[in-house]
Amino acid sequence: MPERNTPAKKIAYCGMLTALAMIFSYVESLIPISFGVPGIKLGLANLVVLNGLYILRPREVLAVSVSRILLMGFLFGSGMSILYSLGGGLLSFAVMVLLLKTKLFSRIGVSVAGAVAHNAGQLLVAALVLRSGALIAYAPALLISGAVTGGAIGLLSEMVTKAVGKTNENGSV
Repeated sequence: MPERNTPAKKIAYCGMLTALAMIFSYVESLIPISFGVPGIKLGLANLVVLNGLYILRPREVLAVSVSRILLMGFLFGSGMSILYSLGGGLLSFAVMVLLLKTKLFSRIGVSVAGAVAHNAGQLLVAALVLRSGALIAYAPALLISGAVTGGAIGLLSEMVTKAVGKTNENGSV
């Protein structure tokens, strides 16, 4: 019987998840939603990252997340958009991995915390780049929107998992 978790299978899986995250990011950029505050987005690509954390090892999901951020930045963004996205994405990833390890939070809770951390990370990068503490005025709107969109993505993640069938909690594909 062939080995189930071959390196080739994991690479292919990561490639498919990266492509899916890129598609979600691109589709999100086409949705004409304006919340009146810069930086508020739905976070559709986080659906891929969140589900990935339940089926792959964290380092593999980190590679998917960073690859998506870099590729989308180079294709459709700028150096600054990459910087902001990396700041938010890396903080969000770290928070979600830590919460998953505690096993105290539901998928929705992990998603909400990840979304809030993503917004906080982007706000922190913006404050450092612009050398302005005045950006803290955006914090309430960004944190509330992160909680709302994170909850929606977490709920959607649960629905996707149920529809697809099984999720392997031990991190192997």
